[in-house]
Amino acid sequence: MKSIAVIGGGITGVTTAYALAKRGFTVSLFEKHRYAAMETSFANGGQLSASNAEVWTHWSTILKGLKWMLKSDAPLLVNPTPSWHKLSWFAEFIANIPQYRQNTVETARMAVAAREHLFAWAAAEGVDFDLKKEGILHIYRDKKGFDHAGEVSKLLAAGGLPRRAVTPAEMRAIEPTLAGNYYGGYYTESDSTGDIHKFTVGLANAIERLGVRCFYGQDVLALQSDDETASVTTSGGTSGTSQTHRFDGLVVCAGVSSRAFAAQLGDRVNIYPVKGYSITVNLLDKQSQEAAPTVSLLDDETKLVTSRLGIDRFRVAGTAEFNGYNKDIRADRIRPLVDWVNQCFPDVNTRQVVPWAGLRPMMPSMMPRVGRGRSANVFYNTGHGHLGWTLSAVTADMIAGTVKRAFDTRGCVPLQFQSA
Repeated sequence: MKSIAVIGGGITGVTTAYALAKRGFTVSLFEKHRYAAMETSFANGGQLSASNAEVWTHWSTILKGLKWMLKSDAPLLVNPTPSWHKLSWFAEFIANIPQYRQNTVETARMAVAAREHLFAWAAAEGVDFDLKKEGILHIYRDKKGFDHAGEVSKLLAAGGLPRRAVTPAEMRAIEPTLAGNYYGGYYTESDSTGDIHKFTVGLANAIERLGVRCFYGQDVLALQSDDETASVTTSGGTSGTSQTHRFDGLVVCAGVSSRAFAAQLGDRVNIYPVKGYSITVNLLDKQSQEAAPTVSLLDDETKLVTSRLGIDRFRVAGTAEFNGYNKDIRADRIRPLVDWVNQCFPDVNTRQVVPWAGLRPMMPSMMPRVGRGRSANVFYNTGHGHLGWTLSAVTADMIAGTVKRAFDTRGCVPLQFQSA
């Protein structure tokens, strides 16, 4: 039985380990934190949103970034301090603008396919993650935004996702708690929401039951491959000394750290960390619980999304900040999220709000890197950007299939797990 190392214990790494284990591989997962899902998979927006498949490689994104550059509370904020990484990323981003339509359609197709896997895995393993199948309502305050959404809907439909335009009256019928005046909306009934952290932790427990060895609290120092064997050198654990583990192959699912790991392996994976923020509003009283929405929302103007997680939590997330690997939770970036709740849901008590920030691993194409590396036994499943939760199950299934075909073709003699 072939041995595979998975690097990263977030949603992508855990789903990848699960898909590999179900295909019969001997899997070991390495995660620097003591537990699974402690970084970008901790408190995201919660949306399983095929309707948010539109990629950002559009000239309007560039114009908004320039317009908002000096506005600290802007939905899209770019730190103007130059770096080679940032400049090269934006150059490739612009180069991918001609693929905007094609990549939006393909992302929608993957997002629709992901649902089947994710829901089936959760049911098979008994994972409770506050799943709510109430659809997602996109809201628009002006005709320009609404008309653009109509064009995006055509691309989503080409990817297999139907959604319908709704009037302001229909919007209020779909989500009666929403306050404010709107031009119109688009409603995707097939979309859903859930708690990414609860799902990842639940599936992490499941992979251990399937025999996956999970090495938590292990900093991965180095990855190497000679095409026949792959090695993972770590430090951490109780001994604190470095160890080298050898496998038949490895899959890099390390989020924003994937770029550095890829460089060690002779590959270029130009991921940039794009910071997103969220707040979790604890609904501690009956009035707040009744005043918070049950249908998930996406506000196109503010670029904020919402999810209702159980009876007593309301998640609001969004914004994009290009500021390197900085993980600081800035008050001027959190305040607009709280103000938005006060404006759109005035009867929700925002006295107890938990802020959070995470780094989304984004490729310049806005498409995840799923496939083989330069070495025959190195693979990647990373760079999902703002849709890691939405796409995780399908890309995990895709890369597991790629790994299996690669080893079936090679017909190599398996190297069992060993430490040196």
